[in-house]
Amino acid sequence: MTPICAFDIAPDGRARALDTLEGAITRGYRWVHRDLNNPTSADWVRATLPAAAPGLLAAETRPRADPHEEGLLLTLRGVNLNVGDAPEDMVSLRLWITPTLIVSMRRRRIFAIDDLRQAAVANAAPPSVGAFVAALVTGLVTRIENTSLALDDLADAMEDSVYENEEPALPELAPLRRQVIKLRRHMGPQAAALHDLARLENAMFPAGLRTALRDSANRATRTDEELHEIRERLTALADHIDMAQTTRMGRNSYVLSVIAGIFLPLGVITGLFGVNLAGMPGSDQPWAFAALCIAMGVICLAGWAALRWKR
Repeated sequence: MTPICAFDIAPDGRARALDTLEGAITRGYRWVHRDLNNPTSADWVRATLPAAAPGLLAAETRPRADPHEEGLLLTLRGVNLNVGDAPEDMVSLRLWITPTLIVSMRRRRIFAIDDLRQAAVANAAPPSVGAFVAALVTGLVTRIENTSLALDDLADAMEDSVYENEEPALPELAPLRRQVIKLRRHMGPQAAALHDLARLENAMFPAGLRTALRDSANRATRTDEELHEIRERLTALADHIDMAQTTRMGRNSYVLSVIAGIFLPLGVITGLFGVNLAGMPGSDQPWAFAALCIAMGVICLAGWAALRWKR
């Protein structure tokens, strides 16, 4: 039942790595980080934290902050920065928080947790449970903001290509729209969960930390709004490309229709004079071919003039 990492963290931020989870917490708090892919993790949670087990072990999650009598169940999402994975496939992080214990569980690596782990190894861990949560939320929101800014830069480049350079098509537009849609699926609930967390009047989160949590919640809301704006801009861009393609197709169809309207009578005439039957007028006259060509030229000019007059 070995966790990914476990530390006893003192109020001064000094951390002691644990080889076993046996024994009481003498001062500060204990942080246990476990992998849900390890089947022993579920058994440990059910045996040790029965009140938190339904939330920590749920197959599907959405961001939320649910206070319980025994503690706080917090579920958040972080962008997936693992090699070979897509950032928009956001990773779920489940936490059970009490005044002396934090249990965090994940299925895939979360870099905001890695930052806290490195801080604990360096004896610079957050000094309290509330400070730990505030630092974790800041790390998650910062990485989501950076991903949103990168998407915004891509949208800017696409708009320049289409509106200024008149690119006829953007094959990368559809994948970018899917990225934004997937990110927005979790960002709205995440911002709401962080606002709920910031409003909790709990001894674990004194006024100063609630201010920091409100700031992170506002940043998450702003990121959600930016993603919404990017989605609308990409939709407008796709509409512009479709309209431009429709206009080009209409213009080409119009040109072909004009050409067909001018040359259709000529095709009828050449087809008629191409029949190989006796009695065709001018078949015995040397000037007949020149006269036919002149007549066809006159018909062509007359058709063009009629189309111009009819606009």
